[in-house]
Amino acid sequence: MNIGIYVYPNAEVLDFAGPFEVFSTANRLGEQKDAVNVFLVSEKPGPLLARGGLQIIPHYSFADHPTIDVLIVVGGIHDEEMGKASVLAWIAAQSSRSEITASVCTGVFLLAGAGVVTDQRVTTHWQDMDDLKKQFPALQVCEGVRWIDCGAVVSSAGISAGIDMSLHLVARLRSPDLARKTAKQMEFDWPVI
Repeated sequence: MNIGIYVYPNAEVLDFAGPFEVFSTANRLGEQKDAVNVFLVSEKPGPLLARGGLQIIPHYSFADHPTIDVLIVVGGIHDEEMGKASVLAWIAAQSSRSEITASVCTGVFLLAGAGVVTDQRVTTHWQDMDDLKKQFPALQVCEGVRWIDCGAVVSSAGISAGIDMSLHLVARLRSPDLARKTAKQMEFDWPVI
């Protein structure tokens, strides 16, 4: 199973690093036959600067990534990405082929801009909820939750909530026991299941 995490300039660091850590830790703790291939994808090849000036080098670009079974779109300063037709088209195309499309924080804006979410229940960072409701009034924006699972689409609240959501995905895709072991290994307080 391939888990592709979409990153872009000014992406929030924990939005992609948290999920990456969850899946890579689950790989270490789980059965080899259940291991997933987790990687970062950007629009173009080469390094980019995430939020706070952290330089990262994504594994793949739009031109050369493997098939994506689970797409995770992260948040950050997303306004420029919202204006890129090629980015929104790529997100829409990957979502149509993937088993699950997920967002962390303001990544849900990109899912909405791409038409991946239209009227579903979603969540985002508390500070961005009003903007999400104004820009996409048909969405059912839910407050006070760490993540929402609507089947093919899963969204999380801000920043560290992406870790909760990723643990939920480990439980859903692999097993609740592996999710609990992963949370314990990460010393992450996750009393969900």
